[in-house]
Amino acid sequence: MKKLFTMLTAIALILMSLISINVKASIGWPASYGGVMLQGFYWDSYDASQWSKLESQADEFAQYFDLIWIPQSARATSTTSMGYDDLYWFTNYTSSFGNEQQLRSMISTFKQKGIGTIADVVINHRGNVSNWVDFPAETYNGVTYQLQSTDIVANDDNGETKTWADANGYSLSSNNDTGEGWDGMRDLDHKSTNVQTCVKAYLDMLLNDFGYTGFRYDMVKGYAGSFTGMYNDHANPQFSVGEYWDGNAATVKTWINATKVNDVIQSAAFDFPFRYTVRDAINNSNWTKLANASVMSDEQYRQYAVTFVENHDTEYRSSTAQQDPILKDTLAANAFMLAMPGTPCVFFKHWIDCKQDIKAMIDARKAAGITNTSSYNQLASATGYYAVYTEGTKGQLMALVGNNISAYTPGAKWVKILSGYHYAYYLAKANETAWIDKASGEYSAPFDATITAVSSTSGAKLVYTLDGSTPTANSTQVESGTKINISTDCTLTVGLLINGTVTGIVSRTYSFSSFQPYTITVYVNVDQVGWSNVNFWTWGGDGTHAPTNTSWPGDQVTATTTVNGKTWYYKTYTINSQDDYVSFVFSTNSGSPQTVDYTYVTKDQYLEISADTDNGKNKINDVTTTTAINNINAAETRQNEWYNINGIRINRPTSKGIYIHNGKKIVIR
Repeated sequence: MKKLFTMLTAIALILMSLISINVKASIGWPASYGGVMLQGFYWDSYDASQWSKLESQADEFAQYFDLIWIPQSARATSTTSMGYDDLYWFTNYTSSFGNEQQLRSMISTFKQKGIGTIADVVINHRGNVSNWVDFPAETYNGVTYQLQSTDIVANDDNGETKTWADANGYSLSSNNDTGEGWDGMRDLDHKSTNVQTCVKAYLDMLLNDFGYTGFRYDMVKGYAGSFTGMYNDHANPQFSVGEYWDGNAATVKTWINATKVNDVIQSAAFDFPFRYTVRDAINNSNWTKLANASVMSDEQYRQYAVTFVENHDTEYRSSTAQQDPILKDTLAANAFMLAMPGTPCVFFKHWIDCKQDIKAMIDARKAAGITNTSSYNQLASATGYYAVYTEGTKGQLMALVGNNISAYTPGAKWVKILSGYHYAYYLAKANETAWIDKASGEYSAPFDATITAVSSTSGAKLVYTLDGSTPTANSTQVESGTKINISTDCTLTVGLLINGTVTGIVSRTYSFSSFQPYTITVYVNVDQVGWSNVNFWTWGGDGTHAPTNTSWPGDQVTATTTVNGKTWYYKTYTINSQDDYVSFVFSTNSGSPQTVDYTYVTKDQYLEISADTDNGKNKINDVTTTTAINNINAAETRQNEWYNINGIRINRPTSKGIYIHNGKKIVIR
């Protein structure tokens, strides 16, 4: 009997442990989280955000970002789309940013590098196949999912949908929308059991099949927050953030609370109030506005604040779509955000335009150990400047921003480590660390890296090495503020030298690269469709990739080779610059049948034309991973080229992993 009691007690403890784990996993955003997020796109970033292009930057991203939010990844109602006119959820993942194989490869590579991918989840509304109320039937894992006309809210499009449905013999839901309506697509009734079933299965697939880490829910004002709570309680994403577009901090916090399940908040929210305080401070040249209320400014809610200063909806898109952008001081805006609590989300355009500054800001944030629940204190507030410091797990970081920062003098406890246009960063001397102001990365020309001693010890010295080795008391010794000229590939490692002991060591890795044009070869197999000839229609990049035959269907390619027992038609192209690429449509005979577009190709590709079609066009299967690895050998790779384990040509790797170099597998530990 005693044994039985002991066993039952053990089982109960295990069940309690599992319940505890489940509750912890269901929290909408982790506490004390020090990660930084990147929005990996901007409006119409069809080239810049191609899955293959984002994947090629994984090594660099991994040094600074823990999460990357990407566009909605399935096929939308329009062939060129940012994904917010969503149509397919389960079956068609050929989007404006690449195909399913490229998407899965990118997510997998990010995961290997320690980056979580955030899916853009659009479930407020959905597009239709052929009329106002029909949705695609999609079979996934043997189950067919399909929304019905009765899954559309009764008051969709202010009653216009019901008028059409009544006239054409369809019925809508009897429930009105639980949030704001959006004209143009069908608003879904989240009270519907069928909608809930489809959404839950969709989220499960994104997490457990594709490998996403979490969700960014689009337009959550469109349905009650309790449904986001329900869906996350079911799916258990590691991260969830809702786009509750509202400048009132109290209203955003109300939505966050609405996601609770069993009194546990299930989702963070983008901190639009924070964004508007930054916009107003900058656009009005009144930096006191940075003290305005936001979700981040509330100690009880900052864990759930995903801060940002610009996104795809607020950015300046064009002269005819100016939106509501920050008009100047991009660096100061990011400097403020990256020094504050909450989880900062860097806008892709800002990353592209201000990469080195943003990298250094993130280095400073991590040096202080700032998390989403850190505390902060305002030091000074004036029309021309704003000073604030945040208490991290490793020390204090002060941000000074504004168009007149020279009017403020920090106290003696601070050491300036970084500065730029209208911003400066200071670390508290008590942090006891060395500092290097130039971030790791690839540079095009020699530069000076300023190294600084952050220490309470007056006159503390610095020691450094340039070969990646750990500096000792016998290494090269210099004063704080020394500039080290960097002109070749190296790893600069610096430490504080106090009383013969080296502490507070930091390191940066630098490389130099002037782009060298290279060739790529695109191989096409037609076994599945039985074509007797293949045409290559090409465009894109620097404009030099038009086919020799400039009339459709382009060049008929006759060159073939045999790889893995299959015949491949192939053609070689030259990539002339860092931003160059080639896009393709393949066809047979006089141009029909033809394939879907295959865009942004910058590396060797093995492509099989599929018998499956999309709107009458043959799909393309990217089999590079399985074909290229078997085909790579020392004779076929050019000297000093590197490939990752997926057969993708990359720059010389700087992180751990398995690579192929000169026909051999290289393990970097």
